[in-house]
Amino acid sequence: MPSTTLRIPTPDGQADAFAAFPGDGERHPGVLLYTDAFGLRPELESKARELAGHGYYVLVPHLYYRHGPAPVIALPEHIGEEVRPAIITRLMPLLEEHTTERILRDADAYLGFLAAQPEVAAGPAAVLGYCIGGALALRTAAAFPGRVAAVAGFHPGFLVTDAPDSPHRLLSDLTAEVHLGLSENDMRPEAVDELNKALAATGVGYSTEIYPGSVHGYTMSDTDAFNPVALQRHWDRLLPLLHRTLAAG
Repeated sequence: MPSTTLRIPTPDGQADAFAAFPGDGERHPGVLLYTDAFGLRPELESKARELAGHGYYVLVPHLYYRHGPAPVIALPEHIGEEVRPAIITRLMPLLEEHTTERILRDADAYLGFLAAQPEVAAGPAAVLGYCIGGALALRTAAAFPGRVAAVAGFHPGFLVTDAPDSPHRLLSDLTAEVHLGLSENDMRPEAVDELNKALAATGVGYSTEIYPGSVHGYTMSDTDAFNPVALQRHWDRLLPLLHRTLAAG
């Protein structure tokens, strides 16, 4: 499966990124993939390659490019629970810099770059995210409705908050079909209810599902949260969503 590293011009600099795509010389639908909080690393590159194998051009930008190329902090091959809190503590200030304004400036650049690639077919893209990337994906889909046909988030975080610009409060223009695969400890039941009400009000097709036996991070095989059954459920939900909403991959 062909892959490459890229640099994406943004209003704030150059974002390094990874891309994977079919090697058949044809043009394929584009997918923008937002990483989890740990960022761009081999685990996410593997997911991009697997998705590309189903007929998509997958672009994975480095979230923290303003602080240098990935990785901005050294990560172990396996992010166990004994080291996870210290890593999150170091990353949290970088995550907090992701204001809505910055997120949408980046998203505009990423979607534009994706659409301009010669391997990418004309038409809207899908946006996919893990952990914090789920919130970025939902924000992107809501802000750029004509350019995003599907949005998916897995073990997403920060979808329902008290902030005036919480993602669930910004969905009025959403047109993309949505799937959110929650772990059992991602959100309180009342927050899930609030999210569902916000999605229902948009009139889009959507599903929110709690994946049985899962904890936050269940898709990531380089963490202790990994759950292979839940990972397969994620593929079982994601691939049909992309097939329904994008030109055949």
